[in-house]
Amino acid sequence: MKLVYLGTPEMAVPPLEALVAAGHEIVLVVTRVDKRRGRGSGVSPSPVKAAALELGLPVSHAVDDVLAAVADEGAELGVVVAFGQIIKPHVLDVLPMVNLHFSLLPRWRGAAPVERALLAGDETTGVCVMALEEGLDTGGVYARREVPIGAETTATELRAELIEAGTALLVDTLARPLGAPVAQTGEVTYAAKFTAADFEIDWSQPVENVHRLIRVGGAWTTFRGRRLKIVSAVLGDDLLVPTMVQPEGKAPMSFESWRNGARPSADELFGNL
Repeated sequence: MKLVYLGTPEMAVPPLEALVAAGHEIVLVVTRVDKRRGRGSGVSPSPVKAAALELGLPVSHAVDDVLAAVADEGAELGVVVAFGQIIKPHVLDVLPMVNLHFSLLPRWRGAAPVERALLAGDETTGVCVMALEEGLDTGGVYARREVPIGAETTATELRAELIEAGTALLVDTLARPLGAPVAQTGEVTYAAKFTAADFEIDWSQPVENVHRLIRVGGAWTTFRGRRLKIVSAVLGDDLLVPTMVQPEGKAPMSFESWRNGARPSADELFGNL
């Protein structure tokens, strides 16, 4: 099948590579513009652009170039994976598109489905291949696959499992005629983007909630007026014990090393420690 692929981050690379390996012809890859590196004049391509160039695929930064891919190259379908941009109706009117979404729709529509599922304490999430339409993740679903969430699973680990499951599901789905998608049913929830404030730990919350936030990644607290990231922790007997921390401006270190160096008093130590 002749495809246009629209994606940006690292998690969108394995599906692109798998579609090429499965024999699909990628006539165009659309991704974000290159980002400037630091204060210099150099720029960095998105992970999808870097992978596409390695595969010898044509790359564009303009969604409207999809129209030319249809007219000139005979593109039959668009595949969207973590693209991060709005695809306007005039493009969707010309080329039907499917989206690989990392939740079991309609639960966790939106930008951060992996993190929100973990933070909410969901025991199961999954992936969907859905029809792309103008609404936010509202299209019918062609195929879905469940993925369990373990009690210690981090967002990084869960994302890797979902990418693997989603890549296989996408290839399997496109190996046969799509047919008609099934309308979403059930309670709708939204996966809003996180802000820096969302990652601040509220130690008055139940330890299970704090543990989930730490597993999402980026959780922080303050110690003597400076930010301290809690990189990892273990939970047992209603007690949360950090195992890795990162003081502001320093590299990650074991909690014990930090504690021995900082020597917090009993009333300075956060949580129940």
